Amino acid sequence: MGRATDDIEDLLRRHAPQVLGALVRRYGHFDPAEDSVQEALIAAAEQWPGDGIPDNPRGWLIRVASRRLTDRLRSDEARRRREETAAALTPADAFVAPPPGEDPAGAGPSALGRAPSEDDTLTLLFLCCHPALSPAAQIALTLRAVGGLTTAEIARAHLVPEATMAQRISRAKRTVRGTQFRQPDAQDRDQRLAAVLQVLYLIFNEGYTATAGPDLHRTDLAREAIRLTRAVRRLLPHEGRVTGLLALMVLTEARTPARTGPDGELIPLDEQDRARWDRTAIAEGIALAEEALAQGPAGDYQLQAAIAALHDEAGRAEDTDWPQILALYDLLVRRTPDPAAALGRAVAVAMVRGPRAGLVEVDGLAETAEQHYRLDAVRAHLLERAGDMAAARTAYRAAADATLSEPEARYLRMRADRLDR
Repeated sequence: MGRATDDIEDLLRRHAPQVLGALVRRYGHFDPAEDSVQEALIAAAEQWPGDGIPDNPRGWLIRVASRRLTDRLRSDEARRRREETAAALTPADAFVAPPPGEDPAGAGPSALGRAPSEDDTLTLLFLCCHPALSPAAQIALTLRAVGGLTTAEIARAHLVPEATMAQRISRAKRTVRGTQFRQPDAQDRDQRLAAVLQVLYLIFNEGYTATAGPDLHRTDLAREAIRLTRAVRRLLPHEGRVTGLLALMVLTEARTPARTGPDGELIPLDEQDRARWDRTAIAEGIALAEEALAQGPAGDYQLQAAIAALHDEAGRAEDTDWPQILALYDLLVRRTPDPAAALGRAVAVAMVRGPRAGLVEVDGLAETAEQHYRLDAVRAHLLERAGDMAAARTAYRAAADATLSEPEARYLRMRADRLDR
């Protein structure tokens, strides 16, 4: 039953943005549509384990969500008439999109106006990054509506109370209410692209290393982020930022098979069995990284992809080209104030110039950035390499106490306990 429930949850997460996109495109009411989709998802989670998964799960969800939304809209007489008129002009069977690969007679290339549920998901992605929203609201709304993260997960990622994040998402949905559901024109699309890419990056990071819970890796989110980024790249095939982000995701995800041991324990990069890395994905990622660098000035994602490629190209940890990685980090930190980039550079400094030099960099970060468990974790590792075991134990335990990820906490406590021996 547990496995079947997990399969249903994965299926619902995959279809949720497609269903929401279908409803918003037809009705144009984001907020009540999102509520109706959530009700349909709850109904599916309750019924499908006992009744079985429908032959066309997306169509089932669209029908249920549509009925719930219609009930909401009928409370307003004028809106009810408008929606019933629109419904009369659309064949009933055409509203339920067929599963991928099916093209029923009479449906044509688009059962809902353009086919592709992926097009709906991509249009929804740009809608969530509407310029009327603040960057924080764009990210929160997209993580909720497209990425499938819960409000609690989004709140943890932004270090704010869950109630605050819920209010932010509700305000964002009200702001985009009534916005025409279509892909933006070229000028508007370029303005939204930076926010879209940032959101996809955050979704991927939450999937690759979950901020909380018993699992280190949330495959559904990581794969969804990659799928959506591929969709954006099909729309913008010559945009270096998009190609670079996709390269970064593919190269990073390629290491997933070696990141955990038999019991789900975390295995750090320098201790991983690189024979388990996905070499097909690495080859694709390297090709994408090279293409991204050729598509224009090197931006943040292109530089991060180049760093990931150098890690993945090394057959052994000791073969890693750390001087080149440090040079790339030097470029990256001059471009972005991202603390994660500065912390990555500190590690590269330690690998090139020694742990004490790296500790100087980490201590400098502590003066300007909020304390974060990754800062303590890096400090602990460098202190251990420098031979200061007592200070390393303290830092490992501080990092373990601060993280909400159970696998990371177990790993950090294990490192601390090992130094007690």
